[in-house]
Amino acid sequence: MEQSFDVVVVGGGPVGLWLSCELRLAGVNVAVIERRTERTLQSRAGTMHSRTLEMFDLRGLVDRFLACGKPFPSWHYGMLETHLNFAALDSRFPQTLRIQQAATERLVAERAVELGIVFLTGHSAGTIWQDQSGVTVEGTTDQGPFRVKGRYLVGCDGARSLTRQQAGIAFPGHSATHTWLLGDVRLELPDDRPMLTEYNERGGVMIAPPGADGRRRVVLTTPEENNIAPATWEPTLDDMARTMRQVRGTDYNMRDPVWLSRFSNETRLAENYRRGRIFLAGDATHIHLPAAGQGLNVGLQDAFNLGWKLAAVIKGEADETLLDSYEAERRPVGEQLHENTMAQAVLMTAFTPGALGLRKMVSDCLAFPEVNEKLAGKISGFSVAYEDVGAMRAFSDAPCGTGVGIRVPNRRVRQADGSEVFVHELLSAGRWVHLSFGAGATVPLADALPEESVIRVSSSERPQRFFEGAAAVLIRPDGYSAGVV
Repeated sequence: MEQSFDVVVVGGGPVGLWLSCELRLAGVNVAVIERRTERTLQSRAGTMHSRTLEMFDLRGLVDRFLACGKPFPSWHYGMLETHLNFAALDSRFPQTLRIQQAATERLVAERAVELGIVFLTGHSAGTIWQDQSGVTVEGTTDQGPFRVKGRYLVGCDGARSLTRQQAGIAFPGHSATHTWLLGDVRLELPDDRPMLTEYNERGGVMIAPPGADGRRRVVLTTPEENNIAPATWEPTLDDMARTMRQVRGTDYNMRDPVWLSRFSNETRLAENYRRGRIFLAGDATHIHLPAAGQGLNVGLQDAFNLGWKLAAVIKGEADETLLDSYEAERRPVGEQLHENTMAQAVLMTAFTPGALGLRKMVSDCLAFPEVNEKLAGKISGFSVAYEDVGAMRAFSDAPCGTGVGIRVPNRRVRQADGSEVFVHELLSAGRWVHLSFGAGATVPLADALPEESVIRVSSSERPQRFFEGAAAVLIRPDGYSAGVV
């Protein structure tokens, strides 16, 4: 029997689950197809940056993630001596949060359950095709074949995405030239330093803070790892310990691994994020060296951008051309991600005396606050801004000038009755927010956007450092400005 939904999401990792949460919050009928029957317990991605924390705060969920992680006011870039200073960011979350992907996935899955999402585990997609009416998925389960159809389909199925392949979307980029070893292991360290890093002509090592079980994330590389093995070749504990001794002179009694892996600097970006009724998000669109912990963050923000747009089209609040703005807005972010991770790969794998001199020079440049702040903005996601590519025009007839398409700061707004509310609180239901700071001030809305989809708040005063000179601001469900007058 065929099951039908508004949207089918292929892949039940954090990105696919978060997209489904956004769709369901907007009242869309969505199903998630996932081949696994149990959630991953491996640490995998372990960094949550400031904009992702703000994203969860926009839905009233951030405290769940903060309770499971450890904040750091700074983080490395290319394992340079000078770290990025997130403490200077204008946010409630001027930090990076160390949180294992297993915890992130569990928390997003709990949210999905709360919203009543249909979650089809043990379903392996085999064939995906589309026609004018929708997209169909056929595959297998332990109980036999299945068939699911959606008006739209989103592939959140990882680097080897079946969705991308069957949609005929190219995945150009650069092959691997270097590999790294990774392991979640127990160590006996000489002191209580939360982070141990070293970079020299023998290679580099990074030991992340202890996890809940006392293990540490160890990342190792040496000059000999220049493409000597495919990333799919998993290292042994002996491989890890031997390389640690080569880099540090000791292996710190490395033992008791729960996960050993190898990764590379292979870098690819999907040629398109959309093909008809099929979309891609997360690792299905971009793979790269996991430098500075950006990949999962960008994937979650891909989903955040796409969710409200799909919902608006399905509910008749916008023309289907709005969906073109997903690629127009998010692919440039993927391009920037690839540029900075490739740059970090060079910094981390250049072991010659001249290359060590380059590392010192770049590290010295990061000591300048203006340079550090600019790069911290890119890594954190705070520098992302969207030009007028259709997403705003679909909902407002206001001129798209200064202040449109930028991240809305979470300021406290005094309402007409004297009570105060934060902007993020107003956006927690996933609806549009219209703020006016003068009598009769309004951002004109498109006819298709119903009033019940917009929360209107009037205030006698505009918060400080909030769209200076603006009389009214229209805010998209994902926390970016859509109209300013």
